[in-house]
Formats: sequence, C-alpha cells, structure tokens
Amino acid sequence: MPTTTLAPVTSHSRFALAGLATAMLLSALGAGIANVGLPALAQAFGAPFQQVQWVVLAYLLAVTALVLPAGRLGDWWGRRNVLLGGIALFGMASGLGALAPTLGWLVAARAVQGAGAACLMALTLALVAQAAPRTRVGSAMGLLGTVSALGTALGPALGGVLLAGFGWRALFWAPLPLAAVALVLVGRLPVERGAAVPARPASLGPWRGAPGLASGLAVSLLVSCVVMATLVVGPFHLAGALGLDAARIGLAMACGPLVAALVGLPAGRLVDQWGAGRMLRAGLAAMAAGCSVLALAPLAWGVLGYVLPLVLMTAGYALVQAANNTAVMAGAAAERRGQVSGLLGLSRNLGLVAGASLMGAVFLLGSGVADPAVASPQAVAAGTRAAFALATLLALAAGFVSRAATTGTA
Repeated sequence: MPTTTLAPVTSHSRFALAGLATAMLLSALGAGIANVGLPALAQAFGAPFQQVQWVVLAYLLAVTALVLPAGRLGDWWGRRNVLLGGIALFGMASGLGALAPTLGWLVAARAVQGAGAACLMALTLALVAQAAPRTRVGSAMGLLGTVSALGTALGPALGGVLLAGFGWRALFWAPLPLAAVALVLVGRLPVERGAAVPARPASLGPWRGAPGLASGLAVSLLVSCVVMATLVVGPFHLAGALGLDAARIGLAMACGPLVAALVGLPAGRLVDQWGAGRMLRAGLAAMAAGCSVLALAPLAWGVLGYVLPLVLMTAGYALVQAANNTAVMAGAAAERRGQVSGLLGLSRNLGLVAGASLMGAVFLLGSGVADPAVASPQAVAAGTRAAFALATLLALAAGFVSRAATTGTA
C-alpha cells in the first residue's frame, strides 16, 4: 500500500518549480553545448586541442570548486537571491563568451559561467524543499532529474545544429533567452531572510528519517562512478567490439539520457508513494543487475546485449537520484539546505571525475592493449566486461551503504 497521501500542487508551486526546472536545464545545457564546438574553436583561434579543451575544463573545474561555497552562500544571504545572482552571472558570462576575441577570453568567460552554474546546481535542490508540498518533494526531485537528463541529451544535439547554421558564437548566445526566462520565474519565489550560519559545521548531523548525510553523499559518489562506465567505455565497445558507425553509436549512447528523462518524474512519484528508502534500494538493485549483465553479455548478443541492460541501469540510476536526493534534503535543517545541496553536487561531480579515470584505467587493463582503437573486438569486449564488473561491485557497495543507513525505515 502507498505510504503517503499526495497533496495538491498549487499554482504558486507550479511557477516556482518551473523556475527551478529552467535553472537546472540551463546548467545542464551549459555543461554540454560547448563540447561539440571544440573542433570549430580550434580552427577559429588557430589553437591546438590541448588549449581548446580548457573551454570545457574551465567550466567543470569552476563548478566542482564552487558548488559547495555557493550552497553555503545561499544559506547565509538567502537561497533565492543567490540563485538569481547565479542565473544573471551565467547569462552575462554566456554573452561575454559569444563576444570573445581570443581563446583566453573565452576560457575566462567559461570559468565565470561555471561559477554561475555552481549556484544553479547547489540551490535548485535546496529550494525544492520549500517550493513543493511536503508530500510532493520526491516528484519535484524527479522533475529536476528529468530536466537535467534532457539538458544533457539536448546540449550536443542543439550545439551541432547551431554550429552548422550560425557558427560557434551561437553556442554562447543560445542560453541567454533561457536565462531570462529563469530569472523571471525564479523571481516569483518568496524572498527569504538570510539565515545566520552556525559556527560549528558538526551541526550537520545526525540526520533524520531515510539515509544519513555521509551515506547519502557516498551513494551519490558511487552511482556517479558507475554511470561514467557507460560514457567512457560505451563508445569504444560500440565501435570496437560491435562495429557500429558513428551515427548508430550516437543513437545507442542517446538511450541512456532518454531513459533517464522518461523515468525521472515517475521515479519521483514512486518515492512520494512508497518511501525514499525502499525506492533507493530498488534503484540500486536495478543498477547492479544492469551492470552485471553488461559484465557477462557475450558479443553474440549484439547491440541489444548492450542497450537493454543500459536501459535497466539508467532507469535504476534515475530512481536512485530521486530517492537519495529526497531523503538527504528531507533530513537537512532549514538553515543548512543550501550547504547540503552543494555537498550533493560536489559528491556527484567528484564521482564523475573519479569514475572517468577509474573506469578508463580498468577498461585498458582488462583489454590488455594500450590503444583500444586498434584492438580486436574480443580485446575490447574483455575490457568492457572488466569495467562493468567493477561497476557492479560499486553499485552493490552503494546498496550496502544505503541498507546500513536505512535499516528499519521505509
């Protein structure tokens, strides 16, 4: 039987959630829309790839370094105000990037854009708790997960269209209308009083209800590592082991973000109805099952042997994100929500960075070759199995952490 009765969503809540979803979409687009333009930027500025890649790295490093301070700043000065400032900063930096006369200017603009995105990432989750009815927080978290996945999938596709039709500067003009919409919608949130931040950070725990803070952050980090296996290893497996061309590789890779987008909102509703602890364990079980099939699937299964387990794993990830974020934010004291949301963003980013390095290293070790681009299909498949075997262990470890923290709860 469902564990809660869902409260109706008011028109005020709808506007607030629309603003937060727009802010989340803006940050997700900013992370991916510039990647597709790197070859064009190298040509436009006459720069080697090692220099041009800083257009991407400057953004990611700024987000990772500043997401926690941004959350803490929101707790101090008011989360709505800092989010509005982050949106304005993001939009201003986008315009400066579009006008960049040199590569150094563009890299600096991307770093400033990343600082704005850090505010967006840290404070959207924090504001959900006060914008959504208490029994609808899971659905709101699922909505943000859906929007984030859509932005991740849309970024490269939209970037490619803009690049082909209007040139690289259009990649940085494009977010400005969305930033303007986000400013209007977020501006409708009620003004908060800045909460004085206690001097002792130890007041972050203990936590109430579903996982504790430490276990929630650990789950976020571990599942982010797992997801990176599909992003790092997937293209090599689809090309080297299954022999797909670039177009079909793109279609197969798009299955993950598409599934996350479709599952996000239903996952949030399941969390509201059945409890975060129960749905967190179900999502982690689905992730472990999908990874284990990918670790065991023979080449004879072809593309379906990769895509179907990927769908199961990604659906589980969407459920984990909705449940874990809901549980962690529900346990946060009101004056600490910005900081806790920043910690969630930091753990997710660290997991992605660590996963990229770890999964890549295990893939190479398992394949037994230095260059997978010229390896045999069998060698590439062996590397894939090794990477997803590790991913299975990480998903099981996340399940152990979650079960230890939620024993006796829903």
